[in-house]
Amino acid sequence: MKPPATVTLPPQGRIFRYRDRVTLADVSPAGRARLDALARWLQDAAYHDLRDSELDDNGVWIVRRLCLRVRRFPRLPDEIEVATFCSGAAALWAERSSLVSCGGEVAGEAVALWVHLRPDGVRPQPLPAGFDAVYGPSAMGRRVRAGLRHPPEPPAGASARPWHFRGADLDLAGHVNNAVYWEALEDELVASEPGDGLDAEIEYRAATGAGEGTVLAAGPMRWIAGADGAVVATLTAQAGPSEYASSDSGAPQSSSERGSGMP
Repeated sequence: MKPPATVTLPPQGRIFRYRDRVTLADVSPAGRARLDALARWLQDAAYHDLRDSELDDNGVWIVRRLCLRVRRFPRLPDEIEVATFCSGAAALWAERSSLVSCGGEVAGEAVALWVHLRPDGVRPQPLPAGFDAVYGPSAMGRRVRAGLRHPPEPPAGASARPWHFRGADLDLAGHVNNAVYWEALEDELVASEPGDGLDAEIEYRAATGAGEGTVLAAGPMRWIAGADGAVVATLTAQAGPSEYASSDSGAPQSSSERGSGMP
């Protein structure tokens, strides 16, 4: 597959800007902003954008896939800005693209597909009334799909190591928050710090709660399984363009089911 294209801000429509700062809780021992911190800033930007839009929305948004390209990792104590916009939509989901900048330079690009669910968080429902008026201009009519692309199960002979989700990892729905899953990869990166650049993609397949789990590995792929052995998320990361991170969107692709949050 082709490598992800570069995210560019749209020539029209809504662009929401969220600002934060890299603090002690966000960094590895080397002072590098961790991937779970990057995911949290993207989630916070999306949440504040939705609140600022004042859409009348009684639904719940979950991430299906997130594709992340890090050009350089923010570091302690950098100020960061997330510029985020809708880059595509369909009847039941929407794509959000974002640029993460430090000191006026782009440090990372992200594309995430968020699925809109009923208030009980079980089944999809149509996008909220008024969504097209607020977010449609930046999407410029682009339609997106929500299918998963990673291998759903690890191959025979994949290595395995134990994992544990804490009560502190749970969100309002009682599920492990989407940003937390990146910690399974960070557990490896802290032991072998990456260079400036990294391509990574995560897909969320099911919700899970606190308890024991397993991380299975084969090549660049990781499968995160819950206590019952069922795979709840998959991710891949490498220094070059990710094998799975291609899109027809003009931005790195995205989506992810079942980390909770708002788009």
